[in-house]
Amino acid sequence: MNQSSRFMHHVLRITYCALLAVLITACTAPAATPTPLPFAPFILPTRDPNAVTPTAFQPAGQTNTPIPTFTASPLPSATFTPSLTPTATSASAPASPTTASTIPTSPSPTNSSRPNYILFATLNFADKTITADQTIRYYNATGSTLTDLVFSVQPNIFTNAFTLNSIAQDGTALTSYSFSGQRLSVNLNQPIPSGSAVTITLNFTLKIPQKGSGDVFGYDFNQINLVDWYPFIVPNRGGWVLHDPMPWGEHLVYDASDVELNIKTDSGVILAVGASPEANGEWTRYRMYGTRTLAVSASNEFIVNETTVGNVIIRSYYFSGYQKGGDDMLIYASEAIQTFSAEFAPYPHQTLAIVQSDMDDGQEYDGLVFLATDFYSQYTGSARSNLTTIGVHEIAHQWWYSLVGSDHAYEPWLDETLATYSERIFYENNYPANISWWWQFRVNYFKPTGYVDATIYDYGSFRAYTNAVYFQGALFMDDLRELMGYGNFSKFIKAYATRFANGHATSADFFALARETISVNYDDLIAEYFSGSY
Repeated sequence: MNQSSRFMHHVLRITYCALLAVLITACTAPAATPTPLPFAPFILPTRDPNAVTPTAFQPAGQTNTPIPTFTASPLPSATFTPSLTPTATSASAPASPTTASTIPTSPSPTNSSRPNYILFATLNFADKTITADQTIRYYNATGSTLTDLVFSVQPNIFTNAFTLNSIAQDGTALTSYSFSGQRLSVNLNQPIPSGSAVTITLNFTLKIPQKGSGDVFGYDFNQINLVDWYPFIVPNRGGWVLHDPMPWGEHLVYDASDVELNIKTDSGVILAVGASPEANGEWTRYRMYGTRTLAVSASNEFIVNETTVGNVIIRSYYFSGYQKGGDDMLIYASEAIQTFSAEFAPYPHQTLAIVQSDMDDGQEYDGLVFLATDFYSQYTGSARSNLTTIGVHEIAHQWWYSLVGSDHAYEPWLDETLATYSERIFYENNYPANISWWWQFRVNYFKPTGYVDATIYDYGSFRAYTNAVYFQGALFMDDLRELMGYGNFSKFIKAYATRFANGHATSADFFALARETISVNYDDLIAEYFSGSY
């Protein structure tokens, strides 16, 4: 189908959806700041912890009717019984550790084949520093003997921000290593045979840098965000996978891991984490299983509101003056978790933290999403808003990034295309009258072009990259859904989420499973949207 025909195809589809929706409705002063190290004359670091990857959105100015009062619609399996009873938590005192009776789910046992990280970290909020002891239990599942390990250390991108005080293998100091920028390459004292495990211990100090307007990692006047803040061992798939950063798109690739964070901080500071707090002596402990990374946001000004959806606790962390958006995000998040759990797979974590932050856009981490203050200030109570669309997009990444891993640098469509199209699935299930609005506001407005399977290095601008990967991707997913048939597509997307849960999917995996689900000719569709053959 050529570009003109495809555009008319989607216009007709949108018109049909709009008419259908009408019928349905009718019937029913800081210290000196470390500066980033340069990568190249034209490259600025991005995400993890450099800069947020923008999720393309329109400027403010759209209007619509307010959202309705939240009413839970139970899933067919009655898995969820959400209740929205906001309970504000004072920002003048830290949140109380959750008692055993209120932990949403029983902690999953650690998986011996996954990397296991245990950290004891002291965050000095006033001084903007962290000291940490870290233990990593790493299992060699590569199929060959390893003589080295490669770590991603994103804070080391910033001058004088990261200090490695010690590193050891099974209690013996490691002295042969190279450390430059984000890459720490360690020569092991003893090789790790395939099928064997090793224990690595580290002690490090962070001097947290000031956060730029487009950044996630760092501090500003009332908040510290810690993302990709501790060293982690990068995946090994015939070699160590650690890509170069770009000004747009995400460059890190993660293995699923089990992480336990024990943390102390200043009195009065509230921590937002993608897990519930547990008392552990003088420490507060957070445990996540099958996570890609564990992020933290800290502030002494957070207002916290929460609700539950079945066994999942949703917490909204926002600042004074933004209560409407902060509270309504509990509604949208509840609906998103219900919808995506029914359409894809059960929500993969115990909790979801939604955190307001002074940044340009939104960004996902495991069990935690950041949303820009501008989205809150622009919000007027409508589901037709950047707060809703971007919020739902980042929540969808809990399935397409956190649950199902992929290579975010070389195959970013596997998380960004799916997260963008998940917005459409959210609206059709919760606000069907807004489907045509969504297509125009989020996709057709940008007149997208380009190949969906672009890498983060293929395009010369953020707009060209997102037009291809996000928005051409959404058009592709809609055409795929029609080609497969809605029932087969539903079967396919559930199988995809289940088969590659806690693993790593590729484009070839995606299309192999599509063909396994229903044997139709995908060649024309692939040729229209993709540069490669799958």
